[in-house]
Amino acid sequence: MKTSSLLRVSFACVLLIVSSVTSTVAEESDLQTIDLSGETNRQTVIAHGTPQTYQGHPTTLKLPGTDTIFCVWCINHGGAAGPMAKSEDGGKTWVRLDETLPPGFSTHQNCPSIYRMVDPKGVARLWVFSAALGHRGGPGMPSIMSEDDGHTWKEMPPLGFRCVMTFSSIVRLTDGRYLGLYHKGPDGKDKSPLNVMQTITSDGGFTWSTPKVVAAVDGKNPCEPFVFRSPDGSELCCLMRENTHTGRSLVMFSRDEGETWSTPNNTPWGLTGDRHIGVHTADGRWVIAFRDQAPGSKTRGHFVAWVGTYADIKNGHPGQCRVKLLHSHAGSDCGYPGVEQLSDGTIVATTYIKYRPGADKHSIVSTGFNLAEIDQPRTKPAP
Repeated sequence: MKTSSLLRVSFACVLLIVSSVTSTVAEESDLQTIDLSGETNRQTVIAHGTPQTYQGHPTTLKLPGTDTIFCVWCINHGGAAGPMAKSEDGGKTWVRLDETLPPGFSTHQNCPSIYRMVDPKGVARLWVFSAALGHRGGPGMPSIMSEDDGHTWKEMPPLGFRCVMTFSSIVRLTDGRYLGLYHKGPDGKDKSPLNVMQTITSDGGFTWSTPKVVAAVDGKNPCEPFVFRSPDGSELCCLMRENTHTGRSLVMFSRDEGETWSTPNNTPWGLTGDRHIGVHTADGRWVIAFRDQAPGSKTRGHFVAWVGTYADIKNGHPGQCRVKLLHSHAGSDCGYPGVEQLSDGTIVATTYIKYRPGADKHSIVSTGFNLAEIDQPRTKPAP
């Protein structure tokens, strides 16, 4: 290649890099970050970590028409299930339910997730799925189930799906079935390449279709999918963690109830993070919480929430703002959340996090806020 051609190629590469950096800086400066992490009056510790005990990876579920919230989590990073707590006052106070659960639940492994599904006869059940039974090489996706809104539980047979983690989200389809998404690597192991898998239940959670790959991206590792419905009901959207952490998170869409999905593309900069979960608010906005992984972010590694509209996600717009919810004192080891909206509009976001400096390991912590507070002008930006 001639020297002039090499110079042109080099110059083009420099322009591409500068353009990418400039774009990221512009998006960051366009998106305000509001810092609530120091306002301890908002925060509730559901389960305290100790020098010996690491409380990890919670998910939550609010019963419809109430402010009753269930929270499940595991002990140690991706460790054994077993703990469960319940709040009947929107997360202000909690009661542990561990002793009421089936003894075998404590042998379930890795990031339990709780869901409510209604079968074709109208019977509602609560389900807690985990990744594996016993050692992680054991049968995939064991579960416990309740038919009385969480008063009693029984252990159910494993689904047999090998995975890194169990369902990270489930959405109801227009015909009453439920679509579940999870991720796995080769042979179900946590190694590249990671793929997002989809399966569907027609009987409210007892049996599921043969899983199929719905997101596989060369050079990327899509995982921890969060699927939700567009405000007009016509489309499913799926946000995904991108586990190489070299760029942004990923998003894909389906207009045929998950039969087909668009090619995954980058999210807006402000939605770059791990393990997205969110709620659609009464005024039409979305509040989506996650572990911040946005390139160049001042809050990278902490527990944050993005506020914006579905159109922002669909069209690649920055959104309204981001909120720093909790400060991590253990780097980026936080952020597997539950997010619920109470009857008065309060958003309750729950995560595992090293809540304070010192010897105590991670705790399960929730924090509350409402969008009226977010909309008020603030003069002090996040550090």
